[in-house]
Amino acid sequence: MKAAIVTAVGNAPVFGEFNEPGATPGAELITVSASALSQFSKSRSSGTHYSSEAVFPAVAGADGVGRTADGRRVYFVLPEAPYGALAEKCLVRANQCVEVPDGLDDVTASAMANPGMSAWAALIDRAALKPGETVLVNGATGSAGRLAVQLAKYLGANKIIATGRNESELQELLSLGADAVIPFTLGAMHPSAEKNYEQALKEVFAQGVNVVVDYLWGESAKTIIVAIAKTVEDATPVRFVHVGGASGEEAIALPGAALRSSAIQLMGSGVKSVPLPKLLGAIKSVLEVAGPAKLQIATQTMPLSAIEQAWKAPGKPRIVVTIQ
Repeated sequence: MKAAIVTAVGNAPVFGEFNEPGATPGAELITVSASALSQFSKSRSSGTHYSSEAVFPAVAGADGVGRTADGRRVYFVLPEAPYGALAEKCLVRANQCVEVPDGLDDVTASAMANPGMSAWAALIDRAALKPGETVLVNGATGSAGRLAVQLAKYLGANKIIATGRNESELQELLSLGADAVIPFTLGAMHPSAEKNYEQALKEVFAQGVNVVVDYLWGESAKTIIVAIAKTVEDATPVRFVHVGGASGEEAIALPGAALRSSAIQLMGSGVKSVPLPKLLGAIKSVLEVAGPAKLQIATQTMPLSAIEQAWKAPGKPRIVVTIQ
C-alpha cells in the first residue's frame, strides 16, 4: 500500500510502499481518507515525543479520519505500530475510534480533532471552566489557540483575553469570541518588552482572571504568572493549564515568591496527564459541537504523494494530507 514511511528516529517520512495490515481481533482495519499534520503527530512519528514507541521502519501519522470495514466513518488516534495514519490503511484499537457527525467533512474533522481536543481537555477536564469566568489564552493565534478562544466562548466564558506575537492575527480573534487582545514581543533584542507585557496583563487582570490556557510556555508564561501574583486579589484561585511549548523554551526561571504570594494552581494537560478515554471524549465533544458552535479552522490539503513537501510546510493553515 502507499504510505509515508519513517526509517529512523528523527527522520522525515518518505513516500513509498509498505506492507498492508491484516485484520486483528479487537482492532478496526481503517481505510484512511485524511490525516492532519499536528506537532504531536510529527514528533510521535519521528520518535521524539515522550509517547512514541520508536519502532522503525514505520508509517507516520498519529491520527486521522477514515472508514471501518463495516462502513462507519470515524476519527481514530494512535494506530497500532508500525502502521500509522499516513497510509491507505491502518489498524486501530476499536476503543480509539470516534464516529464523525454527518455534517462534518473528513478534512475539517481531521484538522480540528487534535487542537480541539487540547483546548477542550484544558478548559473542561483540567480547568473545570464554569460559565461566567474569565479565560486568557496564551499563544492564541495557532490552530489550537484559535479553537480554545472559540470553545471558551461557546462554553460560557464571560470574558476571553487572547495573547500572541502576531498582532494582525490577534485582531482576527475579536470576531471569533475574544474580548481583548494583548500582543507581545519578548527576547534579548527587546529589553523593555517583558515589563510592557507584564503591565498590559496587570491592567486586564485587575478585573479578575480565572483560567489561563498556555500554548507557549517560556518567558511569556513566566510573565503571566508574575502578573497574576502581583495583581489578582489575595487567595483568589487562578487555574494555569500548560498545554504546549510552541515558544521552544522548555525551562523558565520562575520566582518562588510568585507561587507563595498567589493562589495560582499550575497544571499540565495532554497525553498521560489526561487519561486517553477522557481525551477521546474531548474529541467526541468537539466534533459534536463543531456545527452548533460554528467552529472555524483554516486548512490546506496536500496529497499523500507530496508528504515530503507537506512535512516541511508551515503549521498555518493546518496541513491535511488526503489519502483516498
